[in-house]
Amino acid sequence: MSSLVVVSNLSRSFGDGDATAVTGKQGAAETAAQPRRLQVLDTISFTLEHGEMAAIIGASGSGKSTFLHCLGGLDTPDTGAIHVAGADVVAMNAQQKAKWRNKTIGFIYQFHHLLAEFTALENVAMPLLIAGKSKAKAQARGRELLARVGLAERTAHLPSQLSGGERQRVAIARALANEPSIVFADEPTGNLDEHTAAVIYELMLDLNKELGTSFIVVTHDHTLAAKLPRQLLMQQGQLVEVRL
Repeated sequence: MSSLVVVSNLSRSFGDGDATAVTGKQGAAETAAQPRRLQVLDTISFTLEHGEMAAIIGASGSGKSTFLHCLGGLDTPDTGAIHVAGADVVAMNAQQKAKWRNKTIGFIYQFHHLLAEFTALENVAMPLLIAGKSKAKAQARGRELLARVGLAERTAHLPSQLSGGERQRVAIARALANEPSIVFADEPTGNLDEHTAAVIYELMLDLNKELGTSFIVVTHDHTLAAKLPRQLLMQQGQLVEVRL
């Protein structure tokens, strides 16, 4: 079986907006609109197997989120190849990426991004409805997932009626709605207290064991990253295997 994620020579840079001084024909320094490039990702190669979990650590601005966005087709690299669950991410157009993401990828962010006017159940069912499932099937799956994350009694509650940890549990359930091959979690516990953050990590570990879903988790917290079987450090545009 081929690897779930295969990244080859991935690079991504951004302009910093600074003008570059150049010499004109008469020898005078002129200002040209040639912004310097900040190399955020530099020829990264990486693989992740089916059912594997990995944490990516690194300083703010090191490129962790950019890497995750490239894997999920939310950003386009300058060069390199990305294959996730058999799909050539770089080659797909925007419409193809949107359809592929809804079917194959789950996303969890630092902020839960739940729809405020919808209940926990309706939020979890939403990706299923978008995928064309009937309301009955979508809600049945939603109840199943909410029960699995410990919120069986909170299905009818709005996000404003839930605690921070409960909202993030709903976000995890929503990410798993379409049985994705992999979940990308970008600082999923960044807004939570230490105890609740640890509970969320244990939940992700349990879901990985039970469902076989792969996870790539970006975090600043080395203690939480150490709970995952594999850790990588993003530094100077490179992704390096480490042990915490």
